[in-house]
Amino acid sequence: MLFNEAPKTRSASSSAQRHRESASVPCLEMASTTSGTSSAATLAAVFRTNLSLPGRREGKVRDVYRCAPSPGAPLLIVATDRLSAFDVVMPTPIPGKGRLLTTMSLGWFGFLRSRGIIGDHVLGTDLGEVQGLSHADRAMLAGRTMLCRAAKVVPIECVVRGYLAGSGWNEYCANRTVCGIELPAGLTQSSRLPRPIFTPATKAEEGHDENISFERASELVGLGLMTRLRELTIAIYSAAADYALERGVILADTKFEFGFALDANGAPTDELMLVDEVLTPDSSRYWPADDYEPGREQSSFDKQFVRNHLLALVAEKKWNKEPPGPELPREVVDATLARYEEALTRLALPPFALLPDACTGSAR
Repeated sequence: MLFNEAPKTRSASSSAQRHRESASVPCLEMASTTSGTSSAATLAAVFRTNLSLPGRREGKVRDVYRCAPSPGAPLLIVATDRLSAFDVVMPTPIPGKGRLLTTMSLGWFGFLRSRGIIGDHVLGTDLGEVQGLSHADRAMLAGRTMLCRAAKVVPIECVVRGYLAGSGWNEYCANRTVCGIELPAGLTQSSRLPRPIFTPATKAEEGHDENISFERASELVGLGLMTRLRELTIAIYSAAADYALERGVILADTKFEFGFALDANGAPTDELMLVDEVLTPDSSRYWPADDYEPGREQSSFDKQFVRNHLLALVAEKKWNKEPPGPELPREVVDATLARYEEALTRLALPPFALLPDACTGSAR
């Protein structure tokens, strides 16, 4: 998500109250969510928010607001229960997913801070000083929000792969390359690579992101910056992958976003930060280490479960990977949430050191 640019998707409704009433719907008694899908989950699904805060923008999963009118004001980032696959937002929410994503992101931000690899944009989670929120808003947002520094985001997805899977495996089968990087012969599906590789992608305004070469990425944002991003991406991945493997989880691949902190006037500084979410099942491919076997697709703790369901629909010519996405059946929703929960439990991430009163101070 580009924190200081125009929204990619829907704009806010003129009636904030109407959206507040429809965005969070209890699912305990098979109530209909905003997508029209029923769920027996005990949590309320938050599909979309519309708060009385300035600068609303909507990404595939997150809704973003400024805490004050000034362009450099801290941001309120809300992880909804939306799920996207193949760059399409599904109409069916995963109740509680936003809270799980936020908990995991914060845990990983705390872990990475302890390693001192790079600074990040997180200021805290305390909504107490955020003006313009009702009691109902605060209840809905609890556990699914981060207060963050505003940033000019580098328009490159920084993808790193430690194993041969997904689109990388498909390209390897055709050309023995991944994003133009030549790999050894004889690798099989899910093989561990000799070393992690950096495979950037464009951040598409519309439609699907596109894998590009390092050289093309350098043409877009500069060789010096891309060299730095490649080093940071591989360093973060390596530290996280080692930590996860010690806890029985393989981090096969993931993607990061970086941005330059904005000053009080909204102008970019030269301070590079890690932004957006980090190392969640939405942005990463997680496998159980005790079930890992090269040569086949792996069971996963991420949204690959949803992708597999959708790929079956594609094979049956019931969907073409274009909007609108199909409704997800109840068993897919429940199983996906269970996988996210298991990933969080296995990783046992350390608590994040929160900074209070984020919205009352200027960006650091």
